[in-house]
Amino acid sequence: MTKKFKDYYDDAYVRMLAEKLSAATPDFREEAFLRALTGQLDDLAFSGRIDRIALALDESLPGAYAEKLAVFAAILGEPLATEAGMFTEGWWLWPIARHVEHHATEDFAASVAFIHELTRRHTGEFAVRPLLKAKPEAMMQVMLTWSRDVDAHVRRLASEGVRIRLPWAKRLTVALERFEEFCALLTNLKDDPSRFVQKSVGNNLNDLFKEAPDKAAAIVRDWEAKPCSKATQWIIRHGSRSLKSKAS
Repeated sequence: MTKKFKDYYDDAYVRMLAEKLSAATPDFREEAFLRALTGQLDDLAFSGRIDRIALALDESLPGAYAEKLAVFAAILGEPLATEAGMFTEGWWLWPIARHVEHHATEDFAASVAFIHELTRRHTGEFAVRPLLKAKPEAMMQVMLTWSRDVDAHVRRLASEGVRIRLPWAKRLTVALERFEEFCALLTNLKDDPSRFVQKSVGNNLNDLFKEAPDKAAAIVRDWEAKPCSKATQWIIRHGSRSLKSKAS
């Protein structure tokens, strides 16, 4: 029987995470963490397990939010060596990412710095969304900066985080409300050499075609007014797929 993704977050995982945190700080309440989670995850679905572990992290690690982020940063490990690995290697960071998602607005600067490093090992696409909602102007400027990052994982986050219809996330309309910055962000990425990034930009454009087709068409017209790279051509095709399915 194939192991379900949720089943990786089991008692063995809890012990592994506890060991990492105990090694990072003597303040971690390992016994309380283990007591709260051991034997308590089996009946929960994926999201329930992640939420339960994130709550236990909150209750077992004392200190202010920024202090907790410093502990988490100490156990992140090396960045992913390739574009793959977000879920095959960085899967164990998901409860930490969920913790950040729950508390991100408590310290904007600390959250931004941590999410940048987190997404180089896992993904920060969910953690950035509370910041985009709470401080859209400031966070869109961060996303624009990230769209020029040397790391493909960070560049992908710049696109993926602002998607209107990001799977497993609530609908977010910052792309419509701050359309000028959104256009600039996608334009920064339209010639990206990474197919990993290109796919996210195409998905972003596809979301926009579903929500505001005139705006999406305007972006495509602007890109096609100049010679298009192969990357841009692929993104446009990928981003227009919902229109083709409607026409067929």
